[in-house]
Amino acid sequence: MGKSYILSIDQGTTGTTAMILTDSLDVASKVTVNFEQSYPKTGWVEHRPEAIWSSVRAAVIGAIGEANISPENIQAIGITNQRETVTLWSRKTGKTYHPFIVWQDRRTDYFCRKLKEDGFENEINQTTGLLLDPYFSGSKIRWILDNSTETQLDSEKGEVVAGTIDTYLVFRLTGKEVLVTDPSNASRTMLMDLKTLSWSERMCQILGIDIKILPQIKSSSEIYGYTKGLDFLPSGIPISGIAGDQQAALFGQVCFQKGEAKCTYGTGSFILMNTGDNPVFSQNRLLTTVAWQIDGATTYALEGSSFIAGALVQWIRDELRMIESSAEIEALAETVDDNGGVVIVPSLTGLGAPYWKADVQGMMYGISRNTNRGHLARAVLEAIALQNYDLFEAMKKDASVELISLKVDGGASVNSLLMQFQSSVLNVILSRPKIVETTALGAALLAGLGTGIFKNLNEIKKRWKLDQIYSPNKTEYIDESIKRWHLAIRKILTD
Repeated sequence: MGKSYILSIDQGTTGTTAMILTDSLDVASKVTVNFEQSYPKTGWVEHRPEAIWSSVRAAVIGAIGEANISPENIQAIGITNQRETVTLWSRKTGKTYHPFIVWQDRRTDYFCRKLKEDGFENEINQTTGLLLDPYFSGSKIRWILDNSTETQLDSEKGEVVAGTIDTYLVFRLTGKEVLVTDPSNASRTMLMDLKTLSWSERMCQILGIDIKILPQIKSSSEIYGYTKGLDFLPSGIPISGIAGDQQAALFGQVCFQKGEAKCTYGTGSFILMNTGDNPVFSQNRLLTTVAWQIDGATTYALEGSSFIAGALVQWIRDELRMIESSAEIEALAETVDDNGGVVIVPSLTGLGAPYWKADVQGMMYGISRNTNRGHLARAVLEAIALQNYDLFEAMKKDASVELISLKVDGGASVNSLLMQFQSSVLNVILSRPKIVETTALGAALLAGLGTGIFKNLNEIKKRWKLDQIYSPNKTEYIDESIKRWHLAIRKILTD
């Protein structure tokens, strides 16, 4: 019998990564296929469903070829995804009624403001753990329902389903038969009761959404269905793990104990901390979310997110043309000793936690005649880290713990200058794993648990591998950077 492998499909904001792992947590292959972003209007971000599906197909084919394995040896499939991104489609034909509205999209800001004016903000927060913001899926679903005549007609026939990307991918992978999501994704819709882990009739009523169009909520690790009718995978492979990207990264970082935390550097940056089996409701405008549910046991997390992190590097690469590839920013930033007084507030799509200001724009502060490309590059990297300082401080207050370490992952975690600055700003030890694609790793681990490839969490923890540690170096420059950051934040909030 051939060797067993787990296929992880990580469907992200700018591309899809397919990763094939062995049960000893060795990466056999990893292939990423990017797809086009669409910005129809200011503040709008969309993805074409077929572009996403094509990227999944191409990435999986590429990963199987790179690993040089037979697809029949894939024993389980795990899925992780950009969480709040959502669309509606026909459960009968699979036809989508609208492009996916991406988590970054702000078109429903007016709707969320109206709900606040009508006094629903506290009730939504206490039921879902979320703040009333366009970020989450519920208002996006409402918008599609309001703006698609075809959706309204098919909804009357009971054919419409609303789903995040995990639901869409399982639907397509199973031959359009299975409609499921897991609590980590459902908890990001503004429609799930955080304590019962079921769709809330009351939240659906407030947002004007028929609860019948929502998929079934199952655990994060079990067999949901099997591949069927695909031209790139054989039928009969179990799909056995689902988690939203940030929760998958928390799991992939083996943060299984209460108080353990991670930061993922992707398009945005996301800090999650395991808060155990009880939800901790934030007093500092963080989010309370489900981390995962396994064998009937639910683990919760506190989350702070910055909308723009790696996307800021992409911006200076693609729009300012300062660098040709994202990897070049570290070398450019190292041409100077400091930021030259430049502070960048990267609120290109509004400010996330703990400020939650959807209507502010980005700002570059402190430019002088001596400012050069190196200063701007350094200010970009430091902006990513300084956003996380505010999140980290809020998280420590909510959880009433003094965190002394943080696990890091994602593309930018390989940037040593950024990681050293981040460690010093937070004044904590940073630990980076061997596999920095912990989002894909977490989905694979959940899939392996769901099929018995891994017996328990302890077995997984023993196989997890550490790569590098960064220790803080608190200096006057670090303290001054934090002060200048908060000065810039005050300016942008009071404009």
